[in-house]
Amino acid sequence: MSHRRLKETIGVRYNDFGVVEPIVADIRAMLATHDGIDTTQTLIVNFNAFGPSSLDIMVYTFTKTTVWVTFHEIKQDVLLRIGRIVESHGAEIAFPTQTVYLAQPEEPPEAMRPAAAPPAAR
Repeated sequence: MSHRRLKETIGVRYNDFGVVEPIVADIRAMLATHDGIDTTQTLIVNFNAFGPSSLDIMVYTFTKTTVWVTFHEIKQDVLLRIGRIVESHGAEIAFPTQTVYLAQPEEPPEAMRPAAAPPAAR
């Protein structure tokens, strides 16, 4: 084995759709000049999917080292740089979210209407 694979999915918020392309380009450029990345191997950075909670960017590349500790140092550096790239475009890393829409009927169903009050005693 001469390399270690670094494969990550980076999710950005749906609100950040307008800056996905420059984020992808900047991540690709960063990896192409990173001392720990072997640019003679496959290097892929692409907008890859509309995920359930994020716009997913695939990062796929190889490090120059097979040393486990050094690999993780490179991986950490790459991930931190990616985070800074995302922030530099005013975007944010996404986290799992759900939006719940509650319908508001114009009138409550009959079973939910308050009962008429009895006439007041005199």
